[in-house]
Amino acid sequence: QVQLVESGGGLVQAGGSLRLSCVASGRTFSSYDMGWFRQAPGKEREFVAAIRWSGSRPYYADSVKGRFTISRDNAKNTVYLQMNSLKAEDTAVYYCAADPAPAGGRSYYSISSRYEYDYWGRGTQVTVSS
Repeated sequence: QVQLVESGGGLVQAGGSLRLSCVASGRTFSSYDMGWFRQAPGKEREFVAAIRWSGSRPYYADSVKGRFTISRDNAKNTVYLQMNSLKAEDTAVYYCAADPAPAGGRSYYSISSRYEYDYWGRGTQVTVSS
């Protein structure tokens, strides 16, 4: 069982930056693929970024590529999402997700699917004012 707690959300002006953190409980964090998803009011939860258990390969949605950076510190059981050049359309609740890394690794299609993740945090609100 893994518990995830997000932090770092808030209100920021367009063009600004925020860094989200997600701390995971448990001793097996280093064996989990980690993802960030977001959900805006009236919309489905969508993929933002993901990183493999080793941290060797990050994945991004096209909408955030070049602006957001995902990273992880396995010694601290923490995954981060650095968000720069924020836009009003980035406003959403951001969720951290975790799932044990399968043998052979995941494809982009797999790691970007919310249905692949068994564990979720409660989310942190990000609001970008224009």
